[in-house]
Amino acid sequence: MNDSIELDLLRMAWALGLVAAALGLSSWQRLGLSGTIAIASARTVLQLAAVGFFFSIIFAWRNPFGVLAVLAVMLTIAALVARNRIDRSLPRLLPWLWGGILTSAALTMGYVSLFVIRPDPWYEPRYLIPLTGIVYGNAMNAAAIAGERLVSTLRNRRTEIETHLSLGATPSQAISAYRREAIKAGLIPTINQMMVVGLVTLPGIITGQLLGGAEPFTAALYQMLIMFMLAFTNLTTSALVTYGISRQFFNSALQLIDPNRPKKT
Repeated sequence: MNDSIELDLLRMAWALGLVAAALGLSSWQRLGLSGTIAIASARTVLQLAAVGFFFSIIFAWRNPFGVLAVLAVMLTIAALVARNRIDRSLPRLLPWLWGGILTSAALTMGYVSLFVIRPDPWYEPRYLIPLTGIVYGNAMNAAAIAGERLVSTLRNRRTEIETHLSLGATPSQAISAYRREAIKAGLIPTINQMMVVGLVTLPGIITGQLLGGAEPFTAALYQMLIMFMLAFTNLTTSALVTYGISRQFFNSALQLIDPNRPKKT
């Protein structure tokens, strides 16, 4: 029996009381955050209201091209955000991010849809959009962490890398340890979450399902699925993105370069 409590406009008006309290506390403590909190709250309302309205149309339409178009827009936004967090001036970074996130998400969702959930039809937006959105968001964060770590290391460890190259190492051998560390960095948030999930905090999926009236054990099973998906997705994305970045830091003569520096003429 689904006895979940529906939130109407009156209840949400009362919920805004929490924002008002935060604004009052910020003013009282002279934190200078009142404007930021107000803008963030307004954006939250507008963005989520727009998402809810738009998804209600997509869910009712149930058109495969509409669903894929939504996923393509979400993918592009995720790649742009990750690019900006790594280095927005790095050439050819965006295609690698776009392709890396797409590849890992496609492999993950293809496996889950084919063997685990098996929705009918395959493009059922109720499952495909939210699950893929979770995958995109986490892949974006993993790519940003791993990419930023590798770019910073390659620029700060030039002497060590060039020493390896002068001793006969290939570019992949010279930076293999740094690339592994970058991939591990991209996986740390996911692994940490998997270690304490259900003990320290209840993640969004299980919380949302419980609030929606799902059976607790069913909600727990879905959260297990999500964690397994994220472990694979984030590892795959980090590996692909770091590979793409490493290729940009070496020229055809196998020399270490900085792609942002103009070429000498």
